[in-house]
Amino acid sequence: MQHKYYKLPLNATALINNGSVEKSSIEESVANYIHLIMTTRFGECNFDLSFGCAVWDVDFNNISSDNKLRVIVSDSLVKSLKKHETRLSNLEFDVNIEQEEINIKREKSRIKKSVYVMVKGVVKKTNEPFKYVEHFYIAPLSY
Repeated sequence: MQHKYYKLPLNATALINNGSVEKSSIEESVANYIHLIMTTRFGECNFDLSFGCAVWDVDFNNISSDNKLRVIVSDSLVKSLKKHETRLSNLEFDVNIEQEEINIKREKSRIKKSVYVMVKGVVKKTNEPFKYVEHFYIAPLSY
């Protein structure tokens, strides 16, 4: 493994003390980074205010159309991943929004919007296909 990709959660103490730290594959590292981008609010990272995704911006908005919500999230994700995840090429995205009824133990049912994200591409370093699938709820965000 030419580059070191560390497995999450990172054992910072072991890393600082030159101890043994679990490594991960480039595919797992890319998947973790995509997850980080999707769950980070714009402006949250002081070193790069453009790092993140618009999921947080629409989390509690009552956007009437699922299609509008899909376009907002999809456009933001495409822009962020093309800028920040440079280890992938030939990116393809599919974002779908659905409403789901969630029954919580003996409480009333709640309706939440589900966001299904699929990212396909090619890992530049290995020229192997890459596929990432994520599902989470918004209002409030949970995964």
